[in-house]
Amino acid sequence: MHMDTTNTVKLGSTGPEVFRLGLGCMGMSGMYGASDDAESLRTIHTAMERGVTLLDTGDFYGMGHNELLVGRAIAGRRERVQLSVKFGAMRAPDGGWGGMDLRPAAVKNFAAYSLKRLGVDVIDIYRPARLDPNVPIEDTIGAISDLVKAGYVRHIALSEVSAETVRRAQRIHPIVDVQLEYSLASRGPETRLFPALRELGVCATLYGVLSRGLLTGSKPAASGDFRAWLPRFSGANRETNETSVQALHRFARERDMSPAQLAIAWVLARQPGFVPIIGARRVAQLEDALTALARPLSREDVAALESRVAFSGERYGAEQMRMLDSEHP
Repeated sequence: MHMDTTNTVKLGSTGPEVFRLGLGCMGMSGMYGASDDAESLRTIHTAMERGVTLLDTGDFYGMGHNELLVGRAIAGRRERVQLSVKFGAMRAPDGGWGGMDLRPAAVKNFAAYSLKRLGVDVIDIYRPARLDPNVPIEDTIGAISDLVKAGYVRHIALSEVSAETVRRAQRIHPIVDVQLEYSLASRGPETRLFPALRELGVCATLYGVLSRGLLTGSKPAASGDFRAWLPRFSGANRETNETSVQALHRFARERDMSPAQLAIAWVLARQPGFVPIIGARRVAQLEDALTALARPLSREDVAALESRVAFSGERYGAEQMRMLDSEHP
């Protein structure tokens, strides 16, 4: 795989080199309202042409739709990408959530279906989407380790877990990265998690860098847009956050940047060794996001921006927040 090494990051001490920005494909399967498969395919292909190598998907995104879409996009181009796949979340026929199942037998079952839907022989990076409170992390990682030994998975990663969980997992098998939500509006990992990951030689892939569109001024409107239930987009939080969004937009105009470019550039400046995941659903969004790589922020820019904004509201509702291992010490 040819890659511009001036814009790459190594995933941990044992993982692969990836392009500086990854493409998150979740939004291409209806999580933010209706999506367009043809435009999604064009977006993935454009990302690949522009050097993006890391494609992030999940077997429960659109109940398999996302993996099938990614599989179509990479057919005949498999060697140009690294596939990061989340698994373990259970879905009901009506789209409802049914918790997590990370029993070893379930892990191998999920992997079998992902390999088939993606049309590949091996998954580059495989990670449970959340913890299963009924299954020790050692058992889950052991099952993925079996898949590594059998040649079905190359690297193991985690998502939304605490530093202690990473340490426990590392004793079973090397972990290359932890996926965490991080943005100007979600800075929780800075205190404990990021220092611990660097100490352990583990990278982070950072999703939600636009805070699900909040930072660009996007608002939930379409039927099926799950943001309508998120605290930051409703009630008093929505009104408070609008003030900071307007301040961010003014700051971006002063520097001849789009709000998305500014938000991404802030993450790149704040966490230079980690990989932001860009959830672009359209080619225009992707092209705009990639421009952030050529518009770095200075330390003074970062401080000035942070002094102008203050966001309120948790990233999920109270019940979901309690389920996040990453929110625990």
